[in-house]
Amino acid sequence: MDAAFVNPFLNALQNVLSMMAQIELKPGKPQIKKDEYARGDVSGMIGMVGPQVKGSFSISFEENLACEIMHKMLGELPDSVDEEVCDMVGEITNMVTGGAKKELAERGFEFDMATPIVVSGRDHTISHRSEGAKLIMPFNHVAGKAYIEICFDKLRA
Repeated sequence: MDAAFVNPFLNALQNVLSMMAQIELKPGKPQIKKDEYARGDVSGMIGMVGPQVKGSFSISFEENLACEIMHKMLGELPDSVDEEVCDMVGEITNMVTGGAKKELAERGFEFDMATPIVVSGRDHTISHRSEGAKLIMPFNHVAGKAYIEICFDKLRA
């Protein structure tokens, strides 16, 4: 997977969480993901389709980190993942994808975004509908981990 296509998503995640929640995530090492199990407790997923690309993006948060982000953004500290936390994860998913879309459009890649879907619970799955490899990238914070997944069919120039 081309780093020039992945980096806008990484940058957008860092920017959104830094600006909206004053949270800095430390990136880990990207890997190819072989299964469909989410690494976090709540995940937002969004599909993207355009003339050059078809794929999906997801972000998963461990429960403690999701609650900490909610606390930093809205001043509320939930005990667990609830409906409001799920709504927040959906909005973060939308903002990150929108930020990446803007950066990619400047490079000539256009795509439309679907409405984000949010799933929560231990051992939930994320099913990317593209045929490309699934890249997973972990991020660390004292409150917990986040994971982004990016999966695209082969890019067409």
